[in-house]
Amino acid sequence: MNYILILEIVYVVILMLVSYRVIIDTQNTTKALAYLLLVFFVPIVGMIIYFSFGVNYRIRKMYDKKLMTNEGLQQNLEKELISYSKSVLKDGDESVKENKKLVNLVLKENLSPLTDGNKVKLFLNGEEKFPEVLKCLAQAKEHIHIEYYIFSDDNIGIQIIDLLLEKVAQGVKVRFIYDDFGSRSIRKKQVKRMKDGGVNVFPFYKIKLIAFANRINYRNHRKIIVIDGHTSFVGGVNVSDRYINSEPNKNQVYWRDTHLKIIGPATWYLQYLFLCDWNFCAQDQISINNKLFPDYESFSTNEDKHVQITASGPDSDVPTIKFALLQAINLAQEEILITTPYFIPSNSIKDAILISAKSGVKVKLIVPDKSDSKLVNAAACSYYSDLLKSGVEIYRYTKGFVHAKTLVIDNEIAIVGTANMDVRSFDLNFEVNAIVYDVEIANQLRTAFYNDIQDTKKIDFDEWENRPSYYRFLDKLARLFSPIL
Repeated sequence: MNYILILEIVYVVILMLVSYRVIIDTQNTTKALAYLLLVFFVPIVGMIIYFSFGVNYRIRKMYDKKLMTNEGLQQNLEKELISYSKSVLKDGDESVKENKKLVNLVLKENLSPLTDGNKVKLFLNGEEKFPEVLKCLAQAKEHIHIEYYIFSDDNIGIQIIDLLLEKVAQGVKVRFIYDDFGSRSIRKKQVKRMKDGGVNVFPFYKIKLIAFANRINYRNHRKIIVIDGHTSFVGGVNVSDRYINSEPNKNQVYWRDTHLKIIGPATWYLQYLFLCDWNFCAQDQISINNKLFPDYESFSTNEDKHVQITASGPDSDVPTIKFALLQAINLAQEEILITTPYFIPSNSIKDAILISAKSGVKVKLIVPDKSDSKLVNAAACSYYSDLLKSGVEIYRYTKGFVHAKTLVIDNEIAIVGTANMDVRSFDLNFEVNAIVYDVEIANQLRTAFYNDIQDTKKIDFDEWENRPSYYRFLDKLARLFSPIL
């Protein structure tokens, strides 16, 4: 009998401790109440679910992303970056000046400078991106830094690895970060081959059995390549054959995606992000030098694209990418064009879209007709009625699977990156977006958007509202799982 009493006391203490942690860690009241109900009414299962998916690592930082340990040097750098950004903003064109609130937000939250003098090239799909990547990798002289969520053991993956091994043999320093879940196909054979060949390669956050669920919940979703500190690639295209549509394969789904190549000072911040991630996963403090961060004068691109990089993840104090998207939407005066494969927005993003549409801004959204996840697709559908009522035009991509994560605002701002417009990207994943303040690039992305509309079917509001009631119920049910999708 005493044993039963002791077990009951232990159970109550554990329940109280878990409840305390839920309340302290979870900022969203609705989510906190949901976890508390789960913990109280389904105790063991509820605790497992919370510790697998609910722990807020934005509060309990996974790592400190400071690249420099010298506080004085760090403060001087911050002052220089702020001064540099203000100077670029002052001399910028209308597409920059009219959006200074967005510039200042990213500068303050990410300490990511607004840069000028960049050359930016837009790639649609893997068949445009990979030939350029291979060419630039072959030209590397000093170092190659690669960080990917999905890096596959297939034709294009092996092509790149073969080239990396060649560059190591030529004396180029190669550092390689892969997500242990997304890139699991290379874990054994290809990772070993790279290590044997002299490539410095590490998983970002190694999956261990005890913390399996939690570790796969926090994914490094970034796709970054930095070459010699001056050339970089960022966007939605992972390293995998399925992103290449030029190969004749009747069974292959057409994969629509978007990526950027940047030559210029914007590469600095992508380099900074990579080195912070490298210091964390490799536990290797790299000393900063001009080879990693070339002087501004060394770029000489003869172009003047204004670019700012924004990033967020469990290492951030705030969800900067979400804030940046929210600010960009709020700044829109005429048109908002959104492409995303997973549309499960936060309440603030959803409300901002609704307000813009109700205020007369043209809002168009391209999503997949069929997602690679039925649950995600159903959760996304639960938002469509409110959007359609407010005048948002929703188009479902039918040519294949649309994986691009892009936003065009008033033909002035073009955002391309790794972050989906969903809760996971805003709160759980390590993500990175490039913001290009430039009419030419925005127009190219806008043209691509309207070309994509030709391969969509527009959702009719009346038809959507007249769907069977069980569809609406299933969509709302799937929406309950949106925080962990």
